[in-house]
Amino acid sequence: MRLTDFVLDYLVKRGVKTVFFVNGAAIAELIDAFTRNEKIKPICSVHEQGASFAAETLAKVSGTLGVAMATSGPGGTNLLTGIANCWYDSIPSLFITGQVNSAFLSKGTPLRQVGFQEIDIVSMAKPVTKYAAMVTDKDTIKWTLDKAIFEATTGRPGPVLIDLPMDIQKSDVDPLVLQSFSGEVVGFETDILNDKIDLFLDMLEKSERPVLLGGGGIKLSNAIDDVLELGNVLKIPCVATWNALDIFASNYEYYRGRVGTYGGPGRNFVIQNSDLLLSIGSRISGRITGGVVDSFARKAFKFIVDIDDAALNPAFQQVKGDVNIYCDAKIFIKKLVERAKHRRGKQHNVWLNLTKSWRDKYDPVLPEYYQQAKFVNPYVFIEKLSYYCKPEDVIIADCGGNVVVTNQAFKTKIGQRLCSSNGNSPMGYSFAGAIGACFANVKGNVICLIGDGGFTMNIQELQTVKNYHLPLKTFIMNNHVYGIIKAYQDTNLGGRYEGSGPKGYNPPDFLKIVDAYGIPTESINNHLELEKKINIVLAHKGPIVCDVNMDENYTYEPRIFGWNTPIEDMYPYLPRDEFRNNMLIEPIKGWENPVMPQDPGKKSGDA
Repeated sequence: MRLTDFVLDYLVKRGVKTVFFVNGAAIAELIDAFTRNEKIKPICSVHEQGASFAAETLAKVSGTLGVAMATSGPGGTNLLTGIANCWYDSIPSLFITGQVNSAFLSKGTPLRQVGFQEIDIVSMAKPVTKYAAMVTDKDTIKWTLDKAIFEATTGRPGPVLIDLPMDIQKSDVDPLVLQSFSGEVVGFETDILNDKIDLFLDMLEKSERPVLLGGGGIKLSNAIDDVLELGNVLKIPCVATWNALDIFASNYEYYRGRVGTYGGPGRNFVIQNSDLLLSIGSRISGRITGGVVDSFARKAFKFIVDIDDAALNPAFQQVKGDVNIYCDAKIFIKKLVERAKHRRGKQHNVWLNLTKSWRDKYDPVLPEYYQQAKFVNPYVFIEKLSYYCKPEDVIIADCGGNVVVTNQAFKTKIGQRLCSSNGNSPMGYSFAGAIGACFANVKGNVICLIGDGGFTMNIQELQTVKNYHLPLKTFIMNNHVYGIIKAYQDTNLGGRYEGSGPKGYNPPDFLKIVDAYGIPTESINNHLELEKKINIVLAHKGPIVCDVNMDENYTYEPRIFGWNTPIEDMYPYLPRDEFRNNMLIEPIKGWENPVMPQDPGKKSGDA
């Protein structure tokens, strides 16, 4: 049979139902095979980056393998941003690139290029893939596919890439004689795991202020329901990283806020005052700790659970675990639940009530935001939108200021999926990514949240939405500037707005552009229109784009000011007596006079 037919049959057997691609001569033979296979659906994107983002998000939402294909040369290099997204967010994904005929490869010579659009995509992709290889012998195609998908889906998941020269694609293979690859899945030492779990439960009995921190690894191990059961068993405060906002949802009984440099409800008081921390599926990055890493949960005894043994190596860990546990999140959680159920367990009601009061009192969406008469306040918009979204909806957020507001203010519901590309965080991700989510058998709406800057990055995918009549609801959070860059320039560069708007950047009239693609539009210009227009968009049966006018609104708070402040002391600063009363541990030296944004060298108590 044709090798290209074998590849598609193989993907079907591995559960792949949808492939995103952009055609080109070097991949055309493989794309042509779709015309002979009705069990797999090809989706033609307009740009290879859009295809890679779609494959990434399909995998994130569905839990299955994401697949994208592109031609050689610029086709492959255009995939690289999406490949990097999958690398940093640990997304199981397969990227297949076409390559020039083997006879025209310059490999092994000092020549830069022999074949037209020849490029060494394997070498380029290796730093951001778990496995990347060119097929040079047609009879190794099954071995290579086996190896690639094994790497993509075992251990800490991630992207893989296979490069197929044109002559290899055109060849015939006999499936009965093709070699297979059989990888060995690394197990976990049960006795050691049980000992560490028992140590945690022993310490939990003595703890006054325990906290469970959930990260994106919980989703990757398909353990959302398991960790919610764990929270119910342990009955301790649960806080979420940005990758886990839809795990410990806002309506979960033990949810106590979001942590990090742009901490949401609770202003990080919960995790910073803890004396026992259990972190599952998070590498606890600088976006969580802030620049003063040693100040993070500084009085807590830390148990850190991760599937990536490198991330548990004390030489590499930013936040050092007192007990590091190398384990799949689902396996660990199930064992912990099983062993915890046999213990009566200490009650932490006083701590639960205090953490709930912090979560409710320190909500980023302030009442005065609703009084804004002109234009739309982004925090009000996101909170209102979250109120009308249903538990079965999927929300895809972009990057920069709009994702900060979304992750601070969106009130998630159990069952919803809210995701972004948090590790690499490219502009324009959410629009192309949301296209992928539309093919993930979502029962509710797929909603794209994106800024004006991000929308211009992959605006061409409007044609993909139109071609496949995808029922995608897109809200452009349009502040007419690069908001997060202007905020950075305010804090660090004296308000010199080079290249952030209007100088160097000035967005077009999006509604005119969307109309040219034949897609319906709406606009929201003030708070009086919010409820009606949001519901019109959410109820629309087909694709629709709504421009939300947030003219020059780019204040994202609360946040830490600079990288020399611990994450519990967020700007706008609380009155110093109120801040001190919320600290059950000793504040960091200098807390009485924090550095103020308007003058990095001036203290708040100075004249």
